[in-house]
Amino acid sequence: MAEIKKVGLDLDLDETVAQGVYSNLAIISHSTSEFILDFAAVLPGVPKAKVKSRIVLTPEHAKRLLISLQENITRYESNVGKIVIPKPQQPDGMGPKIGEA
Repeated sequence: MAEIKKVGLDLDLDETVAQGVYSNLAIISHSTSEFILDFAAVLPGVPKAKVKSRIVLTPEHAKRLLISLQENITRYESNVGKIVIPKPQQPDGMGPKIGEA
């Protein structure tokens, strides 16, 4: 088994990019050669969600992202506590309530 060494990477983070973009919805699609992640903001009373950012990844990088996210969530939960995802609300038996922030 080969030893894996982390290589330092010098990143240039533009001030505008550093502020980030709020997203509470991610839509993931794929083709045979790429995964597309669209990040949008769904706001109450606004009928249309606007895609704020689109990231296109190769399948290999998508899998690496999945693994890295899982590792980071595990570390987060061990430090802060378990992330609880609430069950969708079902008003008057009409199914899940979608699109509430």
